[in-house]
Amino acid sequence: MYESYFGLKELPFQITPDTRFFFGQGPHKKALAYASYGLSKGEGFVVITGEIGAGKTTLVNYFLTRLINSKRRTAKIVSSKLEEEDLLRVVANEFGIECETDDKANLLRKIQLFLQEQEGRSACGLLVVDEAQNLSASSLEELRMLSNFQRNDGALLQIFLVGQPEFRDILLQPTMEQLRQRVVASFHLGPLDQSQTREYIEHRLKLAGWNDDPKIHPFAFQETYQASDGVPRRINLICDRLLVSAFLADKHEILLEDVHEVVTEIRQEGLLADPDAAPPAPTVTELQPVVAAQPAVAPAGPLVEPAISDGRVAESLQGIAQRLQQIDKQMREQERRLEQILADGQIAVRNVGKG
Repeated sequence: MYESYFGLKELPFQITPDTRFFFGQGPHKKALAYASYGLSKGEGFVVITGEIGAGKTTLVNYFLTRLINSKRRTAKIVSSKLEEEDLLRVVANEFGIECETDDKANLLRKIQLFLQEQEGRSACGLLVVDEAQNLSASSLEELRMLSNFQRNDGALLQIFLVGQPEFRDILLQPTMEQLRQRVVASFHLGPLDQSQTREYIEHRLKLAGWNDDPKIHPFAFQETYQASDGVPRRINLICDRLLVSAFLADKHEILLEDVHEVVTEIRQEGLLADPDAAPPAPTVTELQPVVAAQPAVAPAGPLVEPAISDGRVAESLQGIAQRLQQIDKQMREQERRLEQILADGQIAVRNVGKG
């Protein structure tokens, strides 16, 4: 849409992961180093976690492209709450193993035979599981069992587990102890800082053919960092909208106020969180006071009125009825006296008139 207007060869800020735009600086550079170190171990699990949009998939895809010329057989799957047998079938399919009608025992046997054949002419196989936080405990156990396949004192399969931060919590559960002991490298992919955010934006623009058109003012970079928290996918969303907005306004520069306007629009559309927005109201459950447990001490006296017998209830009702009768009698006496006073007043008025 705006490529020709700014002299760009292609769109620089697409949301879809593209290894050609991989930014190998900051936390991504460190994550790549950890992944390379883990791969050199040739066994066990490598765990990479990060927030949504942090660039995990781009990082892993870029890492795999560096292995294309190696003899290592690789496979990548995206987990979608796969149960154990479905997971094994997907793994087999990604390695090119025919297994449409095989049961679990045959699936395991075929995968092991395949890995043994690969080990004879290359390094151990590599399996990458993306969105690993969706895996069930039983599926993670199957992956651990796959990592047990060995031959000639060497592992036949190494596994990379890539997921969102909650996957780290899953691994910390007591039931994950055996898998956790097999992790040879682990890294959490954090956001970019302010200077890295500017470098990231300029990196993608230059790869797309940017020649300082549009000109981006320094405060615009700073505001983009503040609004995105340094998360690459959010940066892409904001920058793409900025280029569209500048194109529609026939402008060749992006200022601080332009970022303000675009970020406000995106937040109103619900595509970007507003840090100044009020937190959701607490639920009724959250409002209930927490009462500390008290020691069991016998009360000094009764906490409630003692029960009233039927006889006492009848006596109480009879007393109320008598009291009502007395009140009614007093009211009738007062009405009589008032009528007498009024009558006496009227006689007095007539006598005055006669005089």
